[in-house]
Amino acid sequence: PTHIVTCTVMLSIRSALPVMAAATVGCANYAYAADSALSGKEFRPLKCTQITKVTHNTNKYRFAFPSPDMQCGDAGAPVASCIVSRAPIGSVKEDGTKKFVIRPYTPITAPDQAGFMDLLVKVYPEGKMSKHFGDLKVGEEVQFKGPFLKFPYQANQFKEIGCIAGGTGITPMLQVIEEVLRNKDDKTKVKLVFANVNPEDILLKDEIDALASANPDRFSVFYVLNNPPSGLMAMFNSWTGGVGYVNEAICKEHLPAPSDDNKVFVCGPPPMMAAISGDKAPDKSQGDISGILAGMGYTKGQVYKF
Repeated sequence: PTHIVTCTVMLSIRSALPVMAAATVGCANYAYAADSALSGKEFRPLKCTQITKVTHNTNKYRFAFPSPDMQCGDAGAPVASCIVSRAPIGSVKEDGTKKFVIRPYTPITAPDQAGFMDLLVKVYPEGKMSKHFGDLKVGEEVQFKGPFLKFPYQANQFKEIGCIAGGTGITPMLQVIEEVLRNKDDKTKVKLVFANVNPEDILLKDEIDALASANPDRFSVFYVLNNPPSGLMAMFNSWTGGVGYVNEAICKEHLPAPSDDNKVFVCGPPPMMAAISGDKAPDKSQGDISGILAGMGYTKGQVYKF
């Protein structure tokens, strides 16, 4: 049966021990592996060097590594993996300081990118960490920890991969999609269903379309909008994607069929996850499968939730 990976949002092993180098970041001294900017054992500050507006409520943030030769982890960033950020913006503690708020994010830079990493962050007015990012200025620092491997993808592990993404849930999908397409020896075919509210909410559409155009036999994308172009906008943008929410008919047409040879990834906001596959369990384990995918016959063993 097809395996499904859901999200709420490959390291090669080097035999040589990493050479340690001292780097000064902000006012703190950290011992870094020669090619590793971050660590899974401690939070380290990175300076924001560039902020690019992507949509009306989403920005791309570039964070510089202490050295231009450094990568995110000891051997880059795993596919698929995330990093976590923290900031003292929570409730006030008894000593007068604020609690840390911690949130996971998926870098959109290549696994072996040196010198910096890019994050795609949607700013929600009610979101503590996303609002913190929204107020961030170039030159300011954010603390990060990781990278943490979520799903260890390997080339030719599956015949087909299906992805259902909503909003910024596209980021772990792109990690996998780009990893597949980057390797010409990987014969895996990938199908993406990308759901958003309005046309202007579709993140990285140009990049996704370019991947589909360059790899027509290996990658396809089907967009779904709650509010497709209408009125005068429809005259200049004839919508050919889905309308409304991702449903069973869309899944049957645009995802791989249930099979042990295939896998499907889903990543989106909680309401979407509840409808498609069910959310993670309270303890953040995978939990049971429900929703559309369960109705189509997918089982717990066929689903992974980021």
